[in-house]
Amino acid sequence: MPALGSFGMRRTRVFGFSFLVVLPLLAGCASVIPDSGSRPATTAPAPSQPTTAPRPYQPRPSESGGVAATPIPATSRPPLPAAAVPTEATTAATSGVIAGPDFATLGVTPDQAATALAAFRISCPSVQRRADVSGLTQGADWAESCNAAKNWSDSAALAFFTRHFGTAQIGAGTAFVTGYYEPEIAGSRDRRPGYDIPIYRRPADLVDVDLGLFSDELKGKKIRGRVEGSNLVQYYDRAAIESGALDGRGLEIAYAADAAEFFFLQVQGSGRLRLPDGGIMRIGYDTQNGRGYVGIGKLLLDRGELQRGQASMQGILDYLRADPVRGAAVMNENPSWVFFREITGPGPLGAMGLPVTGRASVAADPKYVPLGAPVFLSLDRAEPNGLWIAQDIGGAIKGANRFDSFWGAGEDARAIAGGMAARGSALLLLPRASIARLIPAR
Repeated sequence: MPALGSFGMRRTRVFGFSFLVVLPLLAGCASVIPDSGSRPATTAPAPSQPTTAPRPYQPRPSESGGVAATPIPATSRPPLPAAAVPTEATTAATSGVIAGPDFATLGVTPDQAATALAAFRISCPSVQRRADVSGLTQGADWAESCNAAKNWSDSAALAFFTRHFGTAQIGAGTAFVTGYYEPEIAGSRDRRPGYDIPIYRRPADLVDVDLGLFSDELKGKKIRGRVEGSNLVQYYDRAAIESGALDGRGLEIAYAADAAEFFFLQVQGSGRLRLPDGGIMRIGYDTQNGRGYVGIGKLLLDRGELQRGQASMQGILDYLRADPVRGAAVMNENPSWVFFREITGPGPLGAMGLPVTGRASVAADPKYVPLGAPVFLSLDRAEPNGLWIAQDIGGAIKGANRFDSFWGAGEDARAIAGGMAARGSALLLLPRASIARLIPAR
């Protein structure tokens, strides 16, 4: 799939957002299976002093008692001068690759580098064997850095990235960064008073159809639905499922306490259930009903029912809870429904099938960023500035220098991701063998 990939990045994973538009976790048209993950879009504050290292967020109370992060302004590095991106460009390699500055000059902190190195190690088995559709790297390019990373001390992580990577700007280098997180909501493994919102596993009658098997023109396209008689029809939409279309089939893996919170957990594509006994059950994206995603935040803005200052995740939650009947009707205007499975190992998982790391993993478009590659961000908001590892994808995370930053779980993560929208510049860190091949005159 924020996106998330299998998390977020459902995307998605998930696989992040500022709910000005409540960017889709599962974006796409109703007839074609949506991609995973997607996230925010708000107005970023005016830049002030240069900042590289992330700083703690500054919470402010919401109407319902939650918190939202007050953005910390920063001055971003300007992108490097670049030629216009060819209109036919569809990958990083065809968009133009420019040699960037030495990594040691970027101002990455030791703590950032150590966290990124730990995340990079997780990616190494996958990055060496997966095909890089960006056109930037080959599997063998990663061998030297991945072998070195196995035993490299985290305390010397800055030296690791300095030695094994060069920096490169893709296209214009102008970056836009949003955020996502792993939500935690109240839930129960069994139905009981106060816990009656069903969380379903994938139904057996939900089928995927690869259209490329029927027409070369449809290669890469899939649809999802169910068989009714001799016809393939669309699967039940959110309203039908909420009305009981799946009742009595034993598909429930757990129950949520709050319909609005569960709605947003579906948008994120993965999360944690806080059980009545204090335990935690982690659930992850299994599949989706094939219906296109509709962002309710944009609907409410367009209708004038919310103003832009109210269109954060918490603001929308406040709106949905103020009138549960009205809130249910609004949520049903998004026909997309996400099915889950219990995750018992490390998680949440990104598009590489590997755990993503809070404050270290980003979702990116694999056509422009090799999954597993380090990314340096310099933005007009301080918190996401620094070094990240591309380990996820997202339905709305498309194009060069578009990223979705993962902040982990908990209130801090929710506060930062819920309003993240930052602009500035981005550099990729590529193995030196890749740099030599792509930019031989450097």
